[in-house]
Amino acid sequence: MPFPTANQALAAQQTLKHYGITSPISLTLPKEADLVQTHKLTETLNPYGVFEEELELQRRILVLGKLNTLVKEWIRDISELKNLPASLIETVGGKIFTFGSYRLGVHTKGADIDALCVSPRHVERTDFFTSFYEKLKEQEEVKDLRAVEEAFVPVIKLSFDGIEIDILFARLALQTIPEHLDLRDDGLLKNLDIRCIRSLNGCRVTDEILHLVPNIENFRLTLRTIKLWAKRHNIYSNILGFLGGVSWAMLVARTCQLYPNAVASTLVHKFFLVFSKWEWPNPVLLKQPEDCNLNLPVWDPRVTPSDRYHLMPIITPAYPQQNSTYNVSASTRAVMVDEFKQGLAITDEILQNKAEWSKLFEAPNFFQRYKHYIVLLASAPTEKQHLEWVGLVESKIRILVGNLEKNEFITLAHVNPQSFPGPKEGADKEEFSTMWVIGIVFKKMEGSENLNVDLTFDIQSFTDTVYRQAISSKMFEQDMKISAMHVKRRQLHQLLPNLTIQKRRKHSTEGLRQMNDNSLDLSLDSDNSMSVPSPTSVTPTKGAPLGPPPYPGVPVSDLTREAEGTRPTMTRQRSLSSSLPPSQTPPPTMGPPATKRPGSPLLEDTPAKKLKVDEEPATEMETSGETADVTPSQTPSPPLGLPAVTGSGSPQPEEPAADELSVDEGLISEPKPEGESVDISAVDPEITEEMSQGEVNMEAQMKKMAAADLSDVPLLPSNPIPVVKNSIKLRLSR
Repeated sequence: MPFPTANQALAAQQTLKHYGITSPISLTLPKEADLVQTHKLTETLNPYGVFEEELELQRRILVLGKLNTLVKEWIRDISELKNLPASLIETVGGKIFTFGSYRLGVHTKGADIDALCVSPRHVERTDFFTSFYEKLKEQEEVKDLRAVEEAFVPVIKLSFDGIEIDILFARLALQTIPEHLDLRDDGLLKNLDIRCIRSLNGCRVTDEILHLVPNIENFRLTLRTIKLWAKRHNIYSNILGFLGGVSWAMLVARTCQLYPNAVASTLVHKFFLVFSKWEWPNPVLLKQPEDCNLNLPVWDPRVTPSDRYHLMPIITPAYPQQNSTYNVSASTRAVMVDEFKQGLAITDEILQNKAEWSKLFEAPNFFQRYKHYIVLLASAPTEKQHLEWVGLVESKIRILVGNLEKNEFITLAHVNPQSFPGPKEGADKEEFSTMWVIGIVFKKMEGSENLNVDLTFDIQSFTDTVYRQAISSKMFEQDMKISAMHVKRRQLHQLLPNLTIQKRRKHSTEGLRQMNDNSLDLSLDSDNSMSVPSPTSVTPTKGAPLGPPPYPGVPVSDLTREAEGTRPTMTRQRSLSSSLPPSQTPPPTMGPPATKRPGSPLLEDTPAKKLKVDEEPATEMETSGETADVTPSQTPSPPLGLPAVTGSGSPQPEEPAADELSVDEGLISEPKPEGESVDISAVDPEITEEMSQGEVNMEAQMKKMAAADLSDVPLLPSNPIPVVKNSIKLRLSR
């Protein structure tokens, strides 16, 4: 990577072209100190693997050349089969274009390549997924070949000589494909089907970005810096409601337009300055939108009402213009704006020589940031099913975040883009699971009264959505499960034993350094969340069942059997997984939720006994397992061999099988600290009653009370089969 020199300053002086929709903020030329800081920044970036070595770069170019040759050969073969004239076959063309981080020139070590196969009009999409797929299969360098023809943007994925490549397909309305075709030409979109337009969009946006920045080298170094910073601070994930690679690229490009002569060190500082003060939801635009009269839908809040609700619009510069950040929620925007402000403070210190650039990349400890967390776990019995299930669940987590944001008692719901391997139910049962952790901030309460917050409906509507999607896409298999539970900060070590979760300063790198250094390459390019290898299994407390929540504890059936025997001390934790989908076929229309019917057990208060807890008295947790309101005469036979679950607390089928009885009502078993009283409000009321009669030494007078549901949760629409509920109720006290 060549270091910036004074020549860049001379080149910048010649910047006369006007970029962007407004005039520049500053045309100031870089000073010697700016060049020194840029050199220091480059040196700091090197250990993070954001620069690819020259040999690896040449290998990528060689692989793309081979792939381009294969495309030309395949198109010639197709042309011969379709009896095109020999003179035309020789000039028919066909080409591989690249886009994404590789095309922008900011790809990192080991990153994949996004590619687009462009063909003339006589080559069909079916040819791409049949004959070209077979041609790829014949190549000895090609491994892990798979076609995803039904995707929103159909793609062939493969590994070519060890380099991961995703290939899209676009068929242009041209007789031949010129070697120097410019895909930015809007005329190419005429007479194309929507799948080809979507496939072309990536290349068109990437090329437009490169044509809309004053200095490409300064842009690239700045973008490498911002992408690394975003990944280190866990705000790099389009699918979870943060920003993906193209969105970060457009924000950096806009900064370059506003400061066309600045070098990377200055641009990084100005990036944080501009977007920490940006008045969202004013859109970020790199150029004035153009209408090509092709009747394609474009982002325009004046015309499309739904566009008015986008919170952080960043608009792609190529027609048809789209908002690349439609997944952003109020919480994710708040988290990102806060990170922008902290980034501005740090870069202020750096440019004043009060700090080093390494401080900008110190990872904050997400697990010390909040007092309360929701842990979401998705599990499936086989690795293949788990891969599909996790992909679906992850794509819908933003719905859960949106549901939590709408709760009147929640200020912020911050999902960590990193996913973690989940615990297993037992050593004898093979299961694959993944966890996500969501930090929760509750609103400050006025007065000293206690409040009961019910998150049951928020979580249940999310799981219903996931199950319906899985069933409608015919992906659902038995034992695909989602569970959610509330965890306090001091309990996280039971879920994430290998992470350093002890208290420390804000933005200290040590909290995640072990994970980042050993398990996770944060330089990898991906718009999706980053998963990390499994932490080592949890060592259970003596007398406790194996494994952390939500499968750590005693199943309901075990608790019933232990009612007359020795029972471990229980802490306030319980989870209930939705092991069944809400329906086998999604309802055609969803009317307004029904009101509570007299006698319906669905949302009745669950009596529980609560004890004062000395440590962290802010919340007490109460959970209950409930099923949909289905009377015996109305209970249908579950399709697809799904087990029926009956009852309102502990599922008790008439002919119980081991799998059907497992409702995963886990209770963590811990030794009781000296002087600390025990909260058994999460335990079934009948068991609680027995425990209170001599098996638990209580230090405080127990009060019998029912949880007051202040969130006025309506009934869910009736489902064809009973559904086990994820129920989380919290009691907040001042």
